[in-house]
Amino acid sequence: MNNLLICGGAGYIGSHCVRILRDAGYNCIIYDNMSQGHRKAVEGFFVEGELSDTALLVEIIEKYDISSVLHFAAFALVGESMRVPIEYYQNNVGGTASLLEAMRLTGVKSIVFSSTCATYGNDVPTPITEDVPQRPCNPYGESKLAVEWLLRRCDETHGIKSVSLRYFNAAGAMPDGSIGEDHFPETHLVPLVLREALSGEGTLKVFGTDYSTPDGSCIRDYIHVLDLADAHLRALRYLESGGATDFINLGTGTGSSVVEVIKKAREITGINITYEKAGRRPGDPAILVAAADKAKSVLGWVPGCSDLHTIITDAWKWHKSHPTGYNDR
Repeated sequence: MNNLLICGGAGYIGSHCVRILRDAGYNCIIYDNMSQGHRKAVEGFFVEGELSDTALLVEIIEKYDISSVLHFAAFALVGESMRVPIEYYQNNVGGTASLLEAMRLTGVKSIVFSSTCATYGNDVPTPITEDVPQRPCNPYGESKLAVEWLLRRCDETHGIKSVSLRYFNAAGAMPDGSIGEDHFPETHLVPLVLREALSGEGTLKVFGTDYSTPDGSCIRDYIHVLDLADAHLRALRYLESGGATDFINLGTGTGSSVVEVIKKAREITGINITYEKAGRRPGDPAILVAAADKAKSVLGWVPGCSDLHTIITDAWKWHKSHPTGYNDR
């Protein structure tokens, strides 16, 4: 059995990927500092540690005979990154450098990296292809792009092969409601909408209703977390079969507006979810939609459950059964 090191495996996307990878026959060793993760979201081998602890990473890799790494661990709040850029570079870039050094020292030669569409910046065409110039406009996107550059250097210098998966908007949950999305603070639209459905507190805001879109609100490319997990499995198998270092968008090629998400949530929950109109947030582009052709051609990946109805239905099951999230903070 192949043993995988899953860095950030107790987080939202990491925990869903662990489920898929284990179902595919892999043995997952989860490594997480629990700053954002949830112990209740994972089962099996678990090690609490920092990415900056190269010696501990070397110990774990050797102890469990790790063959490949999947790397989800990062600070990931755009607004926060504008306030504390040094912390984002230290954690996201410095932590990954420590991980790659541990891989170099132990001879692990493949890694799947959780990147982001934030590496492209705001002035982008629709849809966004992988050859669009990357001009990130915040330290979060800059830190992810810096890691992509580092990964290319590690291939050239140390023979470490990688696939950087540039996510668009992850959403949804396990269909059985067993694990889902629980961030603090929460910044993602789908959980915010569904929390409003549960609480009725009237705190939901739509930032910008005067964009050049059909209903005036921003349009984003939403992808089900299980489709993301499937893409990671395919990227891992691609590297295991001798694939070259690459970078690939993960999106559906279609977008939904903020207002469309709210309307769909009303339909699914049966609750009249209300919202307050607010001004635009600085730097928010009107439309962010991926071109997904490369994922299909390189990985054979086609999203299978990323329609808005399925995303919100699955997320609603999680939120109804976990109204206070994992309740472990």
